[in-house]
Amino acid sequence: MKITFYGQNSLGIEVSNKHIVVDPFISGNPLSRDKVDINSLKADYILLTHAHQDHVLDAEAIAKNTGAAIVSNYEIAMHYQEKGFNVHPMNHGGKWKFDFGTVKYVNAIHTSAFADGSNGGDPGGFVIEGEHKNIYIAGDTALTMDMKLIPMSTKLDLAILPIGDNFTMGIDDAIIASNFVECDKVLGVHYDTFGFIEIDHDEAKRKFYDAGKDLMLLEIGESIEL
Repeated sequence: MKITFYGQNSLGIEVSNKHIVVDPFISGNPLSRDKVDINSLKADYILLTHAHQDHVLDAEAIAKNTGAAIVSNYEIAMHYQEKGFNVHPMNHGGKWKFDFGTVKYVNAIHTSAFADGSNGGDPGGFVIEGEHKNIYIAGDTALTMDMKLIPMSTKLDLAILPIGDNFTMGIDDAIIASNFVECDKVLGVHYDTFGFIEIDHDEAKRKFYDAGKDLMLLEIGESIEL
């Protein structure tokens, strides 16, 4: 499983010869738009955690270019289905076996609405099991006790957690979240894109290190292999 960071909460995942794009906010992100060409991205699936613009901005363009299926909660899926896109609707607690692995849509505490104010349903995250590697994409969320449910059914190899604070968990709560999901290997997301969520990288890594954990802060376009 290969995971590439595109900035904010945007990720590319390669698993079982399939390409997944998560929460594509690239063309509107000043940190990403000159480094990542959305027209060159490969996608069989687009996973959307919630409807905020900094998570869905480029979903339509990528889906048009690739024919990818948009996977999200029911309200978001229906929003795109009405526009003619191929979708797979899910809802909290449900899971589905795709051709690359199993995906479960799990709880997140946040808000969710499209830029025009239309209903984005309730926000969520994804637990993906594929190629004998399991990851948790938390999406935008506060620290929640529901995270403790995840290791009851899935042993994680990586937790992808927001760390920018203000709109989501910050560093300290993300450390607690990693305890809740029982995963010490963390990829930080949702930071530095704009002033409210700028972080001190050295301090963040130090806090995770002091807690006995590994925090990865990737450069935009950088990848890791699991």
